[in-house]
Amino acid sequence: MNCKITGTGSYIPNVVTKNADFDQHEFYNLDGSTFPHDNETTIRKFKAITGIEERRYLDENLNTSDIAVIASQKAIESSGIDPETLDYIIVAHNYGDVKSNSIQSDTVPSLATRVKSHLRIKNPKCVGYDLLFGCPGWIEGMIQAKAFINAGIAKKCLIIGAEALSRVVDKHDRDSMIFSDGAGAVILEASDEDSGILSHESATYSFQESDYIYFGKSNHNTAPEDIRYIKMHGRKIYEFALVNVPRAMKECLENSGKTITDLKKIFIHQANEKMDHAIIQRFYKLHGMTPPEDVMPMTIHELGNSSVATVPTLFDLVQRGKIDNQKLEKGDIVLFASVGAGMNINAITYQI
Repeated sequence: MNCKITGTGSYIPNVVTKNADFDQHEFYNLDGSTFPHDNETTIRKFKAITGIEERRYLDENLNTSDIAVIASQKAIESSGIDPETLDYIIVAHNYGDVKSNSIQSDTVPSLATRVKSHLRIKNPKCVGYDLLFGCPGWIEGMIQAKAFINAGIAKKCLIIGAEALSRVVDKHDRDSMIFSDGAGAVILEASDEDSGILSHESATYSFQESDYIYFGKSNHNTAPEDIRYIKMHGRKIYEFALVNVPRAMKECLENSGKTITDLKKIFIHQANEKMDHAIIQRFYKLHGMTPPEDVMPMTIHELGNSSVATVPTLFDLVQRGKIDNQKLEKGDIVLFASVGAGMNINAITYQI
């Protein structure tokens, strides 16, 4: 029995924040020292490395669970299923619901429970739970849903990636410009067709890498000590990803029985344009090849890095023909891949 995506949906927030909007920010280093460049230079270098020109933030009246619901409704509608027939609702996120201008995360009840409630699903056997796995959380949710279906304990699952990173960023940290908000969702169903998930890989590197992404105090020394923000060691992450992600992708593709020449698209976590291109270059180099043009759709330029939401949002936009020069056809072989806090890595080979 195969596991096939039968519906997709996403929510892209309305608030557009451009790089120029950071011009008046006061940036500091991790140790509290003044950032060495003026803001114009900082923003220019940031754009050259990450590719980000603008990002999306939630309206003040919305939370992570709210946009998870919206993305789910779209996925359910596109699949045509009755939501009462869902066996599992898996919500990948990292920081729960953090209200605007609040410092407290709310995860009780779980975001999955809130999604199920707002979808007005009555069936008690539809089980909802949250998944914390860093940025690769949505892909890990897909892997878990596949296991449920293959084990015969589920036939239909809703897997969501939703995050509002704008609520947990330090405005005095240059890295705050990377992060954004958004949600993506899919319906994964048991199928007798040849298409669907062909293979997967997943790993956690924590012996030396567990603190590459963490929660820490503001870079500004005068900020309250008890408030924490998302922090990361960018250079360590970059070097880690370039070594480990291509290898995981290669192993995942090989385990699917497909070859590199079969591969049509790679849906990789939208973390950093320079890093993503380097990962793809190394992945193809492992096969003695160079990447084909347009093999890697991207949204990071306009949408930024919305953590668990980047891959399902990107896939949904391509499926709906919303990205220029990117389309999928039945039978196409694609890879989903991600890296993030943990440090966690995973990948899926999928046939459309």
